[in-house]
Amino acid sequence: MSDFRGQLTRELAEAVRHETVSSLELVEAALERIEATAELNAFITVVADSARECARQADQAASRDENLGPLHGVPVAIKDLRSRKAGVRNTMGLAPLADNVAGEDSIIVERLEAAGAVIVGTTNTPALGHTIKTENRLVGATPTPFDHNRSAGGSSGGSAAALAAGTVQLATGSDIGGSLRVPASCCNVIGLKPTFGLVPERVPNDGFSPHSPFFVDGPMARTTEDIAVFLDVLAGHDSRDPYSVPAPNVDYVGAIDRPTDDLSVAYSLNLGLQPIAPAVRETVTAAVDDLAAAGATVDTTDVSLPPYGELSKAYIQQVGVFFRTFARQIAAEYQIDFEAADVEETVRATIELGAEIDATAERLQNGPRTAAYDGIEDALEGSDVLVTPTLTVPPYSKHLADGYPTEIDGQSVRGVPTDMMLTWIFNLTGHPAASVPAGLTDDGLPVGLQIVGKRFAEADILSVAAALERARPWMDHYPDG
Repeated sequence: MSDFRGQLTRELAEAVRHETVSSLELVEAALERIEATAELNAFITVVADSARECARQADQAASRDENLGPLHGVPVAIKDLRSRKAGVRNTMGLAPLADNVAGEDSIIVERLEAAGAVIVGTTNTPALGHTIKTENRLVGATPTPFDHNRSAGGSSGGSAAALAAGTVQLATGSDIGGSLRVPASCCNVIGLKPTFGLVPERVPNDGFSPHSPFFVDGPMARTTEDIAVFLDVLAGHDSRDPYSVPAPNVDYVGAIDRPTDDLSVAYSLNLGLQPIAPAVRETVTAAVDDLAAAGATVDTTDVSLPPYGELSKAYIQQVGVFFRTFARQIAAEYQIDFEAADVEETVRATIELGAEIDATAERLQNGPRTAAYDGIEDALEGSDVLVTPTLTVPPYSKHLADGYPTEIDGQSVRGVPTDMMLTWIFNLTGHPAASVPAGLTDDGLPVGLQIVGKRFAEADILSVAAALERARPWMDHYPDG
């Protein structure tokens, strides 16, 4: 089997363009790799036949010297939630939708295929993307390739595991509290939550739903350059999304070459909110120290946010209303009774979070959100980015039934997802944020560094991510199996 895992997307697309490698070779390698790592349950649906046919068409286009896109012939995967490809199963991680087939392409899929990408399959997600472990009754749990007893994270865990296993170059994800960044941290890849509105997506029947809290789609990859190339394909206005904005006149790929000594970084270990496990603290601190040693200006900063209890209440109430509404829409469209259906108890519990919250109470949570936004803006003043750990703990058990840790660094916590991550704050505030590999613990578990930028300053995030990648290369730190 050919191994293309160490190559960049631009290199592979150029190789297909110049016919030094065929798209069909890339697709066959991806399909073989998917089969070889099947125990990860990274994919819900593999579309081998259509991928091969698309690859043949890509090779024919290259032979005719046509004007080819930046992803021409490159295998990619799409998360089985909002990324929909016509004629392919779209289950949203729900057993009752095991046979549901998408009737049309989502905007992201349109843009991927217009850029020449070849979709090889849809990746695993917890039902409705409801939590930060990827497990469902369709294909089971997805572990991180670094430890098959620990979670790949969620809800984009299938995409993250697929990337870490080297099955594809790029994969889509979505994020309402950390669903791009948490799996990236658990699997030693990059997940970028862009500024709300930068990457368009039309939510069927409710185009105005994703603002409370901010729910976005975004790119995932193994390298900063691949994220930059991918973002360039995804970003830009589409009139079908009422929140969509024009893409800034920014060279995302060029941003990765910004000199490290031109970068200014504000660093907060925990945003003043939660305890951090020693292994995470040590790994992130070492990464930040390496950034400074490479020439970046790094200043430790205090971030003024509402207390953890107040801020997490705001998030839980708003995300609870979001998921309850989402579930009701799915129930009506597909005739699913979530009380009786074959769904996980954690799905029902998530839906119930919004049961007793009236509209006024939900809207009043914009007060803590505003205070958090102001605090993050103040922390970013004078710096390109703010960096924190992505997760407060290393990757945790992969099974939903096992729950979450109830103690971190000797301190009792509630054992709920918001205890485990420092990501959800930025779904309240809307700031773009990425998780990039910070390093591995002494036990060989991946730890993510979260990089937060000003609104529409994704280029600054990419510049810092690339500087860290130069200082602490991670491409050789993936499991072989």
